[in-house]
Amino acid sequence: MNMPNMNPLLRLHAIGQRIWLDNLSRTLLREGELQKLITEDRIAGVTSNPTIFYKAISESPYYRDELQALKADSSLSAEQRYETLAVADIRSACDLLQPIYKSSNGDDGYVSLEVSPVLAHDAKATVADGLRLKAAVGRDNLLIKVPATPAGLTAIEELVAQGCSVNVTLMFSLRHVREVAMAYLRGIRHLADSGGDLHKVRSVASLFLSRVDTLIDKRLEAIAGDALALRGHTAVALARIAYQDALGYFSAAAFGELTKRGARPQTMLWASTGTKNAAYSDVLYVESLIGARTINTVPDGTLAAFRDHGKAEETLTRDIEAARAQFAALQRLGIDLDAAGEQLQTEGLKMFEESFQQLLALTAG
Repeated sequence: MNMPNMNPLLRLHAIGQRIWLDNLSRTLLREGELQKLITEDRIAGVTSNPTIFYKAISESPYYRDELQALKADSSLSAEQRYETLAVADIRSACDLLQPIYKSSNGDDGYVSLEVSPVLAHDAKATVADGLRLKAAVGRDNLLIKVPATPAGLTAIEELVAQGCSVNVTLMFSLRHVREVAMAYLRGIRHLADSGGDLHKVRSVASLFLSRVDTLIDKRLEAIAGDALALRGHTAVALARIAYQDALGYFSAAAFGELTKRGARPQTMLWASTGTKNAAYSDVLYVESLIGARTINTVPDGTLAAFRDHGKAEETLTRDIEAARAQFAALQRLGIDLDAAGEQLQTEGLKMFEESFQQLLALTAG
């Protein structure tokens, strides 16, 4: 495990962290690249979102013929055409990851598909859309992605209560981490009370990182002086504290009885882990957050960078007091991290909505 030439991605796997690919396209599927990543790098999952699908459908040649045929069918809406393409890709990725899903007894091997971002503030419609997409894909290793908005929290609870596995997305603060954990706990308890199979439900909580540093660094630069020394440390501090908080939410005291009945604790997932500031290491949000029973979903460039020069050792539980000191220092400067999280979630939703509208324009007749 400590051989110097060993692929560091394999060392991550040995530590107990799973790496997911934050990308999906028919190019990856049909040219064998995704299978290669699974085989050689032990990629254990795939995430998608409207931005990823817009890039895939607009750039990959493997959609053109089917898209033209779909456009020729005037009975289909632009959204139905998009979903036809996306569901086929999701199924294919689920099938590639099915062996991992089976061998891990349902812990690994998942693919995520997002509900329509226009439903982010409508809990009832989100639940209906999530269950519809789950049925359309028809694979046990599917995660329905739901944003951590107030309406999303209600939807998460109901989806879990109905036995639907969920990837909670667009989390940017400790408040989001707490609210999402509580929604999952309520949902899994409802499922238990109704006699459902708890072991069939999987949930991950996706905490977005690089955008946190981008926003907070700008505020620190506006303050200047000693505040500049705090730049580039907020997102890692956030993730390390969030992990400690999650351990409490799913401790034996809080979750033990449900565990005995087959329930799985919700897993922290590090998202938005491509470094946006060129002054920072291109593997900052991977190397600093390595720990067992966590997931890091990485874009292609970050995956390649870590494979090339990443250092794989447990880091997630280091320097917790320094992380808390970072939060305290920001608070003294008047920076409200929960409020920043709400701003970032709103901005993230807007970006996904814009990508979704671009998708619909792409698939319109």
